[in-house]
Amino acid sequence: MNTPYMSANQPMTDSLSDRPSWHEYFMGICDLVSGRSTCIRRKVGAVLVKEKRILCSGYNGAPAGVPHCSETGCLREQLKVPSGEKHELCRGVHAEQNAIIQAAYHGVQVKGAVLYCTNQPCSICAKMIVNAGIKTVYYKDGYDDPLTLDMFDKAKVKLILLDT
Repeated sequence: MNTPYMSANQPMTDSLSDRPSWHEYFMGICDLVSGRSTCIRRKVGAVLVKEKRILCSGYNGAPAGVPHCSETGCLREQLKVPSGEKHELCRGVHAEQNAIIQAAYHGVQVKGAVLYCTNQPCSICAKMIVNAGIKTVYYKDGYDDPLTLDMFDKAKVKLILLDT
């Protein structure tokens, strides 16, 4: 079964130089992408990668043309919804969802791609990841959603915690 305690078996730095490893490189880009987030509770970035090439990125925030939570306030805070519950009660689109949506919007195939994400995906994102044909997800911060672990295990999606 996948657990959030799996770790990558590759060194995090390139032993021949001061260059970042591929994991550090892509996760660093996730961190940069998360800076565009308009969520006032949690900033998340995601990058879809295939054959060491970036396909698409995404960050969490309100859909295009919809006022951002920084303008309207956080609906989840207003309704006192705890983290990890009732994901549908949010104005924002998750980073993983936005990366997959952007790929579809631009006609980029993601089947067989790898997803790097600042946080472990929620169960709604997990469903999309499974159906998009993504078989490996690297993340650096946890998120308490046991259903994600169960779905990834059954769908044989590797969920790997990067030690950063």
